[in-house]
Amino acid sequence: MRIRNTYKAIVQAVSEKRKLLAVLLDPEKFDPETAAAFLRSLPSETTHLFVGGSTVADGDTQRLVDALKLYTSKPIVLFPGDVSQISRNADALLFLTLFSGDNPEYLVHQQIKAVPMLRSVDLEVIPTGYILVDGRNDSAVSRVTQTLPMSQLDPGRIVDTAVAAELTGKKLVYLEAGSGAIEPVRPEIISSVRKEIEIPLIVGGGIRTKEQLKRAYDAGADMVVMGTVYEKN
Repeated sequence: MRIRNTYKAIVQAVSEKRKLLAVLLDPEKFDPETAAAFLRSLPSETTHLFVGGSTVADGDTQRLVDALKLYTSKPIVLFPGDVSQISRNADALLFLTLFSGDNPEYLVHQQIKAVPMLRSVDLEVIPTGYILVDGRNDSAVSRVTQTLPMSQLDPGRIVDTAVAAELTGKKLVYLEAGSGAIEPVRPEIISSVRKEIEIPLIVGGGIRTKEQLKRAYDAGADMVVMGTVYEKN
């Protein structure tokens, strides 16, 4: 349970002002047998593969990670919906704390449940402050965690929440509008958060076009996560 190469590489890229692109794969929606063809179809700018979903059957995450490992050397980072999605063969794990909600299951209980398994695997663990904002859709994250997203009409509170995540020792902040969001995280919110925190900033949810990707980067996102657009294609 150590900070190792994946996180250090992210920090190095940020210091060199290089932008990162992660493609999110949901094991529930992805056929591992198509992994090779899918990876060939990804844009050359892709730097990371995130694996995870809000609801995933036992074993699906492991099968997908194993399939991806056969065809890529890109870092495979777990973005788990719960402790059951931890896979020993991934490169790193986003150890998420849901700062936008007050459900203790996702503030601390899931994290405690993960510890026995993390003792037995050689995963790089990256403490991450996860903030769900309103993407004007009924997100799976909101349903599963039984929490409400933060309103984008109150950017000050989102900024304060991001700062709180950093002050409590998180190594990343992840602003998420939810899978299939109608409205991505607004550029002005990304910019405001970027100005207030020193740790790397990840932004995802509802980003489907090159224009939206550029706006997120220009606003200050260090890494952008895209998923739905590739699932549909």
